[in-house]
This record gives sequence, structure tokens and C-alpha cells, in this order.
Amino acid sequence: MAAPEHVEPLPVARAADVELDASRPRWLLDGLWTAEGVGVVGGAPKCCKTWLALDLAVSVASGTDALGRFPVVAPGPVLLYGAEDAAMRLRERLEAIGAARDLPLAAIDVRLILVPALRLDTERDRLRLRRTIEQHRPRLLLLDPLVRLHRIDENSAGEMSALLGELRALQRDYSLALLLVHHLRKNGGGQDGQALRGSGDLHAWGDSNLYLRRRDQRLRLSIEHRSAPAPEPVSLELATDPAPHLRVVDDGDASDPRAAADLGARLLELLTAAGGPMSREQLRAATQTRNATLGEALVRLRSDGAVERCDGGFQLRAGTSIPIPVPTSTKDGNGNGNAAKQRPSA
Repeated sequence: MAAPEHVEPLPVARAADVELDASRPRWLLDGLWTAEGVGVVGGAPKCCKTWLALDLAVSVASGTDALGRFPVVAPGPVLLYGAEDAAMRLRERLEAIGAARDLPLAAIDVRLILVPALRLDTERDRLRLRRTIEQHRPRLLLLDPLVRLHRIDENSAGEMSALLGELRALQRDYSLALLLVHHLRKNGGGQDGQALRGSGDLHAWGDSNLYLRRRDQRLRLSIEHRSAPAPEPVSLELATDPAPHLRVVDDGDASDPRAAADLGARLLELLTAAGGPMSREQLRAATQTRNATLGEALVRLRSDGAVERCDGGFQLRAGTSIPIPVPTSTKDGNGNGNAAKQRPSA
């Protein structure tokens, strides 16, 4: 059937003629969430999904590393709607995460949407959300949880596809990243993405997805990306000192205090010898250590005030000096064997 004469053809361009934007960052949070990416934080009930989502929100809003390990590439305001937590409760959690990073709440640009209900399956609420985004121009939009944002059948591919299409349109129209908190199926096994409750469209929709599973007293964080390799899973726990927050628990060699001190000393030596910044990749290549282990060591050095982040990666903080280690001796002054070698504090 011939098309009516007034219908215009679709615009087409050769791929080679499409201009690239070299200034556009690839990541929002390096290795953790793609720039302007959509996706989910998924997990069973009581797996700290909201704690993880808020940790990412604090990082983007303040420019500080997520979980102390994933640097922020493109910081900016965060717009947050928490359907299951009162504004006061959200403030308490955000304040606690900030306190764990020595950040006052005023330094964290997270803005709360204050309505008792937000229905993304209604045109009125979608329009209200668009007007709010236009006013605040967030870098990240966080909606928690998905189940409270609609009354459609989550198992219906058609209905879920329409809802997710509306959210994708928000991402594209306003150049923002969008994070949904969602549940895994009860007793959901197998691949994490396939265990998300509802239609499989939700898994396919995400550019970056994060999954939390409980392993005894710890949490296992798995990360997947549409267009980047998945990093190794990370072990987490909900720490309480100095305030409640998620903390990385390294299962590798840095769990040995002596190995951790050795790595910290080696990093200080490398930064001293460099006389300037070194990137994370350079430090990892020089120490031949796992990315997770290196991240934990850098977190300790930064919390001790010995190292600071900068544009080129990491550098010694002004005034930092490296203690001279005492050579290892097989006997101490009393003739006892295996005298401990003094190591600089990490």
C-alpha cells in the first residue's frame, strides 16, 4: 500500500557522519554506573537496597566516591522520591552516610520530592515529574521502589514496556541518569537479572544494573553493564561506626592487617617517587594487586589523611611523610626469634 504523499520519510544518516561528543563522560560513577544510564538496584527485602541507592545519591550529589571505591566522574544534583520512607527518615539516612564521609548534610545536594504518592502510569503525574525535572535539572533521578510507582501488572510485558519507555524518554529528554529500586523474586535463583520480579523487559531495559544478595552476615554486590565489562563482585556490610552506612569488606589479601600495611606503605612509596599524581590504573599496575584490594588500601590512606584525590588520580597530601621501617630481625633484644618488623601505618 502506497504511503500518503504528505507523510515525510524517516531521517537517515551514515554512521560515519554522526558526530561524536568527546566531552561527554562515559561514566557517572566510574565502573559502577554509566553516564546518563538507566537501571535498577535489585535485591530481596532487607538487603539494603535503599542504603545502596542513597550511597550512590550522596556520591553524585557531593562528588565523593561511592562505597569509598567508585569515583564520581560527573557530579551534580540528585532528585529523589522515596515512596516507603518519610522525608525525615530519608534525611536521617542521608545524614548518616554523609557523617561516615565527614560531610555535613548541607554539602550534599539531594532534593526530596515531597508527595504522598507518585503514579508513573498516569499522565498527570508523569507531567508533574517532567516539570519538576525541568526546574531542578538533576544529574541523577532516583525512584524507590518501582512497585509503589504504578498499579499496572508487572508481569505484563506490554504494560511494563510502556512504563519503561516513558522512563527512557525522561532520561533522553533531560540527559540524566535514572535509578529504580526493585525487588528480586522470592527464592529467585539463577542469574541476578532474570530474578528481578515481573517482566523480563526490566532486565533488558537497564544500562547499568546492581544486585544485592545476602551471604550470611555480608552482602554480595554484583554489577552489570550493557556496554562495559562487569567488574568483580564486591562484599559489603552495613557498618555503624561512625554512623550507619554501607562499607566494603575486602575478602582478599587486604583482610590481613600486615598485608594491608605493606600495600599502604608501597603506595606511599610510589606516590613519593612519582612526585605528583598517579592514576588508579598506574597504581594497580605497579603493585600488581586486585582492583578491590587497591581500592580498600586507598580508602584507608585517604581516611588517615595521607593521600588525597586530584584531577590526575591520587597524590600525597601536603606534609605527609613516610616513617622509616625498622629492618626485620630474626631475634629481638632478648634473644627471642621472629621480632616484628615495624611498618608505617596505613
